[in-house]
Amino acid sequence: MKKALLSLIIVLFTTHNVFSDELYQKLQEISVTVKAGMSEGSGVIITREVRVSPNKTEQINFVWTAGHVIDNLRSVRNVINNGQPMKVVEFRDVYIVKELVENGRRVGELKMDAKVLKYSDANDGEDLALLMVRKRSFIANNSEFYDGKGVPVPIGTELYHVGSLLGQTGSNSMTRGIVSQVGRVLNLGTGDGTVFDQTTVTAFPGSSGGGVFLSERSGDKAGQYMGMLVRGAGETFNLVVPIRRMRAWSKKNNVLWALSKDVEVPSLEDILSIPLEGTKSQSKTETKKSATKDSVQFPTLIHISKEKPEKINVDTLQIR
Repeated sequence: MKKALLSLIIVLFTTHNVFSDELYQKLQEISVTVKAGMSEGSGVIITREVRVSPNKTEQINFVWTAGHVIDNLRSVRNVINNGQPMKVVEFRDVYIVKELVENGRRVGELKMDAKVLKYSDANDGEDLALLMVRKRSFIANNSEFYDGKGVPVPIGTELYHVGSLLGQTGSNSMTRGIVSQVGRVLNLGTGDGTVFDQTTVTAFPGSSGGGVFLSERSGDKAGQYMGMLVRGAGETFNLVVPIRRMRAWSKKNNVLWALSKDVEVPSLEDILSIPLEGTKSQSKTETKKSATKDSVQFPTLIHISKEKPEKINVDTLQIR
C-alpha cells in the first residue's frame, strides 16, 4: 500500500513538473520586447489565420502592448481632402524583438518590423495598442485569453508576469505574484475614471505592455492571459488593464478577433482599413492635458533607453 501511494505521489509530482515546464516555455515563446524609438516595453504575441487573397490564407502574428509604449512614434499631418482640412494620424513602424536562448545561454535575437493597427491613448483612452508583425508566421505559438464573462479574476489567484524588465536587458523575465485587488479606479483625465486590477507580480520600467497570466494553480485555465501590466507604484504594487476592459474596447473597435478565437478574423484588406484611433464615425480632437495626481502617483512602467536611436544621414545617401 505504501509503495503504491509513493508511486502515485511520484507520478503526480513528475506530471506537475512537466506541465509546469511546458507552461513556462510557452509564456517565454509568446513574450517579446517592443522597441519604439528610445522607449522599450513588452508585448504578447497572438497568431491568426488571415485571408490575404480570395483563395489564400496565411498565419499572421499580432502583438498586444500598451499604448504609451509606442506613442512617441505617433505623428499628425494636416492635409486637404476634397477641399476640406483634416488631420491624418500616422505611426512609424515598431520593432518586435524575440530573444533566442539555447542550452541556457542567450545566442541571439530576431528583430521584426510591426505595423501599428490600433491605438488608444494612455490618458484619455484605454492605453492599448494592437500591432501586426510584417513578417508572416514570425512565431507559431499562440496566446490564450481568460474569459470570465466580465467577472474579475478572484483576489488571491496566483499569477505570472513575463516582460522586458528594464527593457531588452531584462527581456523575458518571469515573476510571480497574486491578484491583490480588483476594480481600482484612477483619475487619468476622464470623468468616469479608469478601472484597473492590482497585482503583486514584480515589475520594473519595461514591463509595460507585458502579459499577466494565470499560473498552473488555475488548472485547465493555466497560462491564460488575464490582463496587461501598465502602471505601478513600487516593484510589487502594479496595475493591470484587465481582460474584461480589453474585451469591451476590442468589441467597440471591431478587433475582438484579436482576443477571441470564436470571432471570425477579417480579411487582411479589412484589417488594414481599421481606423488607427476611434471608429470611422469618430474624430479625435488634439488636446494637451495636464498630468493628474493619479497619473503621477502611478506612473507608466516604460523603460527609456540611454542609447540613441539609429539615424540615417540623408546627405550621405547616393542615387544608384
